[in-house]
Amino acid sequence: MSDASQTENRKRGLSILAAVVLIAGLGYGTYWFLYMRNVISTDDAYVGGDVVAITSREPAVVVAVRGDNTQVVNKGQVVVELDPLKANVDMQAAEAGLARTVRAVRAKFARVEQLRAQLAASEVTLRQARNDLRRRTAAADLVSQEEIIHARDAVTAAEASQRGVQSSINQALAEVEGTTVADNPEVRTAIANLRNAAIVRGHMQLTAPVGGVIAQRTVQVGQQIAAGTPLMAIVPMDGVWIDANFKEVQLGELRIGQSVTVHADIYGDDVAYHGKVAGFGAGTGAAFALLPPQNASGNWIKIVQRVPVRISLDPAEVRSHPLRIGLSAHVSVDVSEATGAPLGTPTAMREVRADLGDDGGPATDQLIARILEQNGA
Repeated sequence: MSDASQTENRKRGLSILAAVVLIAGLGYGTYWFLYMRNVISTDDAYVGGDVVAITSREPAVVVAVRGDNTQVVNKGQVVVELDPLKANVDMQAAEAGLARTVRAVRAKFARVEQLRAQLAASEVTLRQARNDLRRRTAAADLVSQEEIIHARDAVTAAEASQRGVQSSINQALAEVEGTTVADNPEVRTAIANLRNAAIVRGHMQLTAPVGGVIAQRTVQVGQQIAAGTPLMAIVPMDGVWIDANFKEVQLGELRIGQSVTVHADIYGDDVAYHGKVAGFGAGTGAAFALLPPQNASGNWIKIVQRVPVRISLDPAEVRSHPLRIGLSAHVSVDVSEATGAPLGTPTAMREVRADLGDDGGPATDQLIARILEQNGA
């Protein structure tokens, strides 16, 4: 091949390469102009979620553990059992205390009726004494002065006796007036003690307040635990989110409600999650660090700060491809939607509620009603 042919081929190749580069550049430029210029992204993003603690509310000995790390539990499922012997004894004592109190209050009501009968009898005695005094006074010429004096003393004694009985009635009424046996303050206090014993006994079985995966289990069978001791944690996997740490220079275009595309490193680019910008952190990560920087002292070097941005995810997508707390992710936000608020609104607050048990419910109510009935309330 001649030198002219080689030169011509080389020029043709360079022309084709230049055309390919130009077309690729135009294509990328068009793609960036249409799509990428409205996208802000970061790979400083991690999966976050609630960690619901399981703690004992009573001091007791652990007799059974029904769950371990990585196991899935449902809401309301028993995960830890504590020794119920003392709680059962306290419950029996509270039942006996309620029965004893009901009987004592019934006796107080009966005492009022007894005193009222004594008052009626004292009124009859007083009336008789006054009649005797009146008759003797009218027949002063026929009876001795001594009899009149005795009759007058009898009236005085009857009046004193009546006042004493009335005072006793007032004292007895102060404990029962305006109430029945069932709603008497003493009975209500005994009922409250019984409910408290039922609550303590209910704490002997620790249930999962939410559904999720068990983590951070530290409790062991036979362990003596104090109230407030952390035993394990439960992570509800369907309620995770993304905490993306954007640079401060990127925050100006971010708004609540903007669409977000998330790729978790665990699944790579094969799985895409779709979410929304839910809120912004109140400060940079450095501001809330254990040892925040002191920029006003010493030599100062400007460092671009990052602010955590909360990204809510589609629960259906999370159920299809579960995420774990702490996993890394890449986040891309479409900032072309600029109608949202730059801060969260008070009505958009998120609530996490756990079922921590009750006072025994209908079973305790039925027990109380039975005790009241058996003891005449």
